[in-house]
Amino acid sequence: MGKKSRVKTQKSGTGATALVSPKEMMNLISELLQKCSGSAPSTGKEWEEYVQIRALVEKIRKKQKGVSVAFEGSREEHFPELMAWAAECGASCSGFEIAKFGGEGYGLRATRDIKAEELFLWIPRKMLMTVESAKNSILGPLYGQDRILQAMGNVTLALHLLCERADPASPWLPYIKTLPAEYDTPLYFEEEEVRHLLATQAIQDVLSQYKNTARQYAYFYKVLHTHPNASKLPLKDAFTFDDYRWAVSSVMTRQNQIPTEDGSRVTLALIPLWDMCNHTNGLITTGYNLEDDRCECVALQDYKENEQIYIFYGTRSNAEFVIHNGFFFEDNAHDRVKIKLGVSKSERLYAMKAEVLARAGIPASSVFALHRSEPPISAQLLAFLRVFCMTEEELKDYLVGEHAINKIFTLGNAEFPVSWENETKLWTFLETRAALLLKTYKTTAEEDRCLLQQSDLSPHARMAVLLRLAEKEILERAAASGRTKRLHCQEQLEGGAALPLYEETDAALLDGAGAKLPIVLRKLEEGDEEAELGTAHAPVLAAHGTPLLNGESGEPGSGRACTQLEDGKEAAGENGEASAQGDEAMTERNGSENNRN
Repeated sequence: MGKKSRVKTQKSGTGATALVSPKEMMNLISELLQKCSGSAPSTGKEWEEYVQIRALVEKIRKKQKGVSVAFEGSREEHFPELMAWAAECGASCSGFEIAKFGGEGYGLRATRDIKAEELFLWIPRKMLMTVESAKNSILGPLYGQDRILQAMGNVTLALHLLCERADPASPWLPYIKTLPAEYDTPLYFEEEEVRHLLATQAIQDVLSQYKNTARQYAYFYKVLHTHPNASKLPLKDAFTFDDYRWAVSSVMTRQNQIPTEDGSRVTLALIPLWDMCNHTNGLITTGYNLEDDRCECVALQDYKENEQIYIFYGTRSNAEFVIHNGFFFEDNAHDRVKIKLGVSKSERLYAMKAEVLARAGIPASSVFALHRSEPPISAQLLAFLRVFCMTEEELKDYLVGEHAINKIFTLGNAEFPVSWENETKLWTFLETRAALLLKTYKTTAEEDRCLLQQSDLSPHARMAVLLRLAEKEILERAAASGRTKRLHCQEQLEGGAALPLYEETDAALLDGAGAKLPIVLRKLEEGDEEAELGTAHAPVLAAHGTPLLNGESGEPGSGRACTQLEDGKEAAGENGEASAQGDEAMTERNGSENNRN
């Protein structure tokens, strides 16, 4: 293994650390904790609260200026030590090397030709930083007493990472020294850079992310200075907000779920070396091999010598990439804008619509998505909109009519319209809803494109504008698609075209893939596809071959290890519900170019 770099406390900036009494700092921390722990702000006041919290944080950061834990030498100088340590631990270290790829940052480069599906990378458990290794570390006694740590594995990993970084004898130093010194997550955005996100679906998650991180920091600052089981932790004299922000971002951009050693449950882990791989479109090619007790990754495609090796992080939207990974992926085949729709309980036909939807396995109120791809809506959303726009007679036909039960299976199939009137109404609704959502932005798509041409736009501001523009382009496509389909259905209606009639023999058509799957047999797509690390639907990696996805977006402060915030931003409407006339609806609020390394 390479020579260890000495861990040191380093003064940053030009001046010495400001002299701050422990009492003064504790008062500021208490004020921050109180501000972050109060009741949620009223609608429209979220930004004001964020500015107030940020002002307190900046005051604390100013008092802490000059103190940070650092390593001698640059990050890239420690890559050879990481590779030597990996080899010593039994990881694969041939066939690739760590290299820099322009705006994508660091990644893995093939040093030989690698075939698609070839096993080229494996990382044994002894290299992983996990919640279990945290329990067995110096953090263990505090973990055993603190309910926050016990409930939030991602927070445990963040403090574990900080404790190991401060320990010159930590076995994970070769890994920790190669982590970025800063990240491009919104936690690192300046206030004016965050302003560019104000009209986007990402804004509420971004504001919550900052508030949660600030609350956690204040809470653990007090714990470290008052709890008896924290007295031996190497953080008491050097636990700054910047330290915690760094640890949170390291975990948020890298954590993953793996099985425990006995395979009985899952735990969160940081996976050295593997987490150097950058993202591209494709399929999940990493899993956990319990028999050999290691993470294994096969090649996503053929790679020639000197080409960059990519992995697929999962079907994340660009909002999720920006919030949780700190980059915007321009070629994101899975980008989407979320939209929350519900049948109003005050509507006369509510009970009938709710019953038809229930038989199809769809809630009367749910979060769907408008996709970048064509068609812009999933089979589930098509089914919902069809029921949403049904007349009383149409509802009766799907409840008690001939073949009513079997006809439920056709709701998400584009080949079997309910009626041309129904199709016209649902595409009119979609076209109108997308157009209304576009009006909630303070800038146009063309204005955003002009802004991106400005040379003085900061990287973080550029990332925010790219996200804002991407959302508008998805909504524009959805509106255009709705208009095209509306006009087609109107022509069919006016021309007296016959409807394709469902017969029981057509059931075979519904037994395939994609939109033709019976709706009742599938989860809502938007709840099923968020499998990558950090969403509420992260996969359980129980055995060899089970997908392992990169970049858990477990939100610090959310109370769940794998959480996607689900606060809604009303586009219009009462009680967040869409009326049958389509005058109410709600959308869920949901970089560097392609890399968080």
